[in-house]
Amino acid sequence: MSNIGGISGTSTAELLKQKSRVEESASGNIDFAKHLQSALEEVNELQEKSENAMADIATGQVKDLHQAALAIGKAETSMKLMLEIRNKALSAYKELGRTQM
Repeated sequence: MSNIGGISGTSTAELLKQKSRVEESASGNIDFAKHLQSALEEVNELQEKSENAMADIATGQVKDLHQAALAIGKAETSMKLMLEIRNKALSAYKELGRTQM
């Protein structure tokens, strides 16, 4: 058996943070705008980590290439998801505008 080292999973603190956000959303304590703002801030943080990882790779200061690649992948995936959410929201807005009252 090979031992896979250096792969970090989601921390317990991060899972608890996500759980509390989901519970707040479900209970109605947080409105949609705040939830959307929180998601945008999270995407921005991932983008900043990705930029730092790319800069470290470019300058040769990277300590763990695998972790840097994971940071870049997470940022790319989160940006794609955010763009799809935006596209769906715009489509829904346009559809509401086309409905007759």
